[in-house]
Amino acid sequence: HAPQDGDTVFALSTTGTSDAAAVVSIETLARLGALAADCTARAIARGVFEAESTAGTVSYQDKFIGNNN
Repeated sequence: HAPQDGDTVFALSTTGTSDAAAVVSIETLARLGALAADCTARAIARGVFEAESTAGTVSYQDKFIGNNN
């Protein structure tokens, strides 16, 4: 999630300008990458926590929380 660590989260944005001053600094890019990684991690965790058991596959809730609906 930082430009130097090997993890990659892709995003695309246009500034609507060709002004060279609109280019972001490496620090800003690193912050954006960290925020994107946090959002991605939260989305994955929520998917795991909210999933329901299916035939042959036990959900996180049922296995670790004891949510036996």
